This record gives sequence, structure tokens and C-alpha cells, in this order.
Amino acid sequence: MNKIVRKPELLAPAGDLERLRIAIKYGADAVYLGGIQFGLRANAINFTMDDLREGVEFAHSYNKKVYVTVNIVLHNKEIDGLVDYLKELEQVNVDAIIVSDPAIIKLAREYTNLEIHLSTQQSCLNVESAKFFKSEGVSRIVLGRETTKEDIQMILDNVNVEIETFIHGAMCASYSGRCVLSNFLTARDSNRGGCSQICRWDFDLKNENGYYFKGEKPFTFCTKDLSLLKHLPEMIDMGIASFKLEGRMRSVYYVATIVSVYRKVIDEYCSNPTGFEYNEEYEKVLRNCANRDSVPQFFNNIYDENCQYYNGRVEISNQDFLAIVLDYDDENQEAILEQRNYFKQGDTVEFFGPNTNTIAFTIDKIIDENGEQIEIVRHPRQVVRIPINIMLEKDCMMRIKR
Repeated sequence: MNKIVRKPELLAPAGDLERLRIAIKYGADAVYLGGIQFGLRANAINFTMDDLREGVEFAHSYNKKVYVTVNIVLHNKEIDGLVDYLKELEQVNVDAIIVSDPAIIKLAREYTNLEIHLSTQQSCLNVESAKFFKSEGVSRIVLGRETTKEDIQMILDNVNVEIETFIHGAMCASYSGRCVLSNFLTARDSNRGGCSQICRWDFDLKNENGYYFKGEKPFTFCTKDLSLLKHLPEMIDMGIASFKLEGRMRSVYYVATIVSVYRKVIDEYCSNPTGFEYNEEYEKVLRNCANRDSVPQFFNNIYDENCQYYNGRVEISNQDFLAIVLDYDDENQEAILEQRNYFKQGDTVEFFGPNTNTIAFTIDKIIDENGEQIEIVRHPRQVVRIPINIMLEKDCMMRIKR
């Protein structure tokens, strides 16, 4: 008898309209994003109401969903404008709001019919907490990233509410963002969208007499990133409704890469759960697009020193992303590319896309906008053509072949 599993939602970050479009095209079932107000990514571009309307229309044309973060910790001065903002979100036809402050839950229920998801910022980790927020009108709970597999299963077994869990991305050194180090050291409020990521700084250590320790490397308490790629089959079997990818501040390349990899693993398992074979090559692809190590974090009950960097780390800015395909000239069999990193004639590269399997290719010729042949593409966002007899769809990515 064939094993039947329920396919979970794959939820991707969208820092702007371009990344929203990329996330949807590369396989996300839904995206989450922040508006100009009441979100926790003050340094992101974020969405105006016109942007949001355009993004919702695009997502809905693909039968995908849009969730808007309204997860700021409110002060009194902001409450007056909140109801009008929530009503605007309802008029734009967003599919849900993501909320942490109980006051926002209360006002959204009183003045709108918006679907409400509980933010990970609320640090919901147990059955009684999940029951409480369900009773307050929350239809989905985004669990705290500190939840173990056993805790998740207990909540699933005892609370009839949708559960969403993070499966990939940066981790907070505090409880899912409940940190005031940024406030204290830089006067930037981490719970109001201004976190300066103090946990990724290097520190000097003092002993009880006030003398500095001098180690081989600077001390840090930066967490490694989260990756639950290997655990997806058991998480799908558990019945988790939505798998969330972190990264609203990340590049289009990062979003395209992680969405496409997690999409493949979810689809491969759900289409053949009894015969599924895990492909470790996907891990290599994820490693190459990030600048920190990834571990399962709390899910498997192993959250020791191997989950953090205590004695320094090496974070290398990713240079794999070379170009994005703007169009394909079928008559001349040329891909039209917009440069994102230095590349040159003779380089061996890979193309991948929403409906394009990974293709290895050696660049034999590069033509600039003036029709001149060049050897190197070094100018930011330079538009060039390369002859290739494989039709490439718009928004394919070109990366270094490793």
C-alpha cells in the first residue's frame, strides 16, 4: 500500500517586489513580507501599499499567498494608526497577517476579518500556550525556533491549529528575537525592527579581576544558521502545515537557491515517500550560497557548542551569483544577461531556473550592448549576450560551477 502524505506549504521571504516574484516563480507556495509600518525589518526596503497591492495581484495570479508581518512590539503612540493600517491590508486582500502583540490580535479581530498567524516573536513553545492563542482567534502558530521535535509533535497531537516552523536561515542568540542588546549598545530597538545584530560582533573577555583574556581568536556568541533539509521527510510525516525560510534581507540569488532546493526535496518525498532517497548534493548547493555553517539547531535536541561560533568565524561574502537571465534571443540563440558578479570568457558556469534543470556551460564568447566582443564582464549590472544553444527562461540564474 502506498504511503500518503500531506504536502506542506513552502513559505519564502520577500524583501521587495523582485524577490517576491523570484520566490513565487522558483516554487514558493506563499511569501511573507513587511509593510512600511509595524514590521520587524526596519532596514529592509519593505513594501508600500502600492507595492503590496502589486505583489498580492502577482502572487494570486499564480494561486499563491501573501502574508504580511505586523509583529512589532507596540508602544502607545502607535495604536491610533494601527486599525486603519489593518483595514488597508484587508482591502489589499492579503491572505493573513503575522502578529506577536496580543493587542494587535484583539484589534484585528474587532475591526477586520483578516486571518491571523502568531509570529515566532511570541516564542510559543508548548501546548498550553498554543491552546491559549488559538482561543484568541489565531489560525496558525509559527513556533519559536527553540522548539524540539518532541515539543512540536505534542502540540500537533493536542491542539487543533495549523503549525508553521522555520526550516532554514539565520538564528537569534535570544528567544526568537527577544533581545535588548542592540538597544543597550547601539540604541537601536531590536523588537521594533532595528536590530544591529550585536550577537555577531567580536568581544574581549575579562576575568573576575578585570583583566582581559587574550585568546587565539576573538570571542563571539554568534549562532550558526538553521538547516533542516535532512529532516524534511519526518517533519512532513508529523503533519506540519508550513515550512518557513528565513531571509527577507537576502539576495534574489539566495532566495532562488533555497526555494528551489527545498521545493525539490519536498516534491520528491511527497511524490514517492516509500522510495525516497536523500540527495546530499542539495546540501552542497545550500552551502555554496550562504556564508555561515548550518546545523539542525534545536529540532534534534542537540544544541550544544557545535551550534554556535565561540572563537571567531570566517564569513565570506558569496560571489557565486554571476548573472540573471533577462531574456533569450531565439533567432540568434543568445542569452541576454544582467551581470551581478565578475565573470569572463572561458569560465565554466551553471544555469538553473524555475523550470530549468541545472545546466553546466563554458562561456566561449561574450558580446556587450554595442555588439562588441569582450573578454571580461566587470561593470555592475552590465547587460551582455552569450551564445548558448539551450533556451533559457527569464529569471534563470547563472552561478559559478563548483
